[in-house]
Amino acid sequence: MNFSTALPTFVITLREGVEAALVVGIVLALLKKAKQSRLNPWVYAGIGVGIIVSALIGVLFGWVTQALGKAYPQYTGVIEPALEGVFCVLAIAMLSWMLIWMTKQARFMKAAVEGAVNSALTKNTNAGWGIFSLIFVAIVREGFETVLFIAGSFQQGLMPVIGALGGVIVAIAIGVLLFKWGVKINIRQFFQAMGILLVLIVAGLVVTALQRFDEAIASVALSNRASENFCFYYEHFTRIHSCILGPMVSNTSKILPDEQFPGIILKSLFGYREHLYLVQAVGYVTFLVTVGGLYFRSLGGISPEAQKNIPVNQKAINYTRD
Repeated sequence: MNFSTALPTFVITLREGVEAALVVGIVLALLKKAKQSRLNPWVYAGIGVGIIVSALIGVLFGWVTQALGKAYPQYTGVIEPALEGVFCVLAIAMLSWMLIWMTKQARFMKAAVEGAVNSALTKNTNAGWGIFSLIFVAIVREGFETVLFIAGSFQQGLMPVIGALGGVIVAIAIGVLLFKWGVKINIRQFFQAMGILLVLIVAGLVVTALQRFDEAIASVALSNRASENFCFYYEHFTRIHSCILGPMVSNTSKILPDEQFPGIILKSLFGYREHLYLVQAVGYVTFLVTVGGLYFRSLGGISPEAQKNIPVNQKAINYTRD
């Protein structure tokens, strides 16, 4: 079994899961402070339903993929890599948004959650549903991003799912340490470290998406003469070639093969390829410069005063003990 394929989903669900755990912990703390712990079951219901819906979304993606393959078996070599490429693009968009936008909004998370909880409590008849919807949306948002990432790698079997479950378990453990046992954890540094890892993981996903589209277009181009011009770059006399990715810029198959350790770890985590083509290299660097640059600027834009409001710093932990 290739355990390396579980690492990316573990990192993503760990990061996303901790964020969801912060929301849950802050809500439970606010309910306790307001002497409304009777609403705690609505919190737990939101968690459970959110996880179930996220899992159902994953099952739906798998079903759609299988249905398309069965409906058009002659195009299996096109449909599967094309769908993987599409899922990869969706995951890149969602994770990039999460990295940049959520990093900027993190400093206001506690205030936003507190406002939502207070608003729900003022509506006595609908307080439970208000709390439920707040938790449900938080869980599904994090779960949907993970499902998209796993869907982009559905050929890798169950290991990405196992990695995702492992990340959720560790995230829950961190939430318990923070809110139940009052353990001091520097959440800001944790998110920054996870953010850097995610930038590299998503940059690797760009390389993977381009590879999948290349495979899909190559299948179409080689299926008949009418579409062979789809491959604008094709080296007929070389065993290893690309269709739309341009010339090969590096070949490290003899130094660091991507199907053997440690290359397989780098491939699973950061999209490393022993055969790298020009378009992939340009896409990788472009992503790091643009999205990676925006992410690091968003970190640098948080002032020391604003950092005090980032969720579950020491002040927030003390708040949950009141």
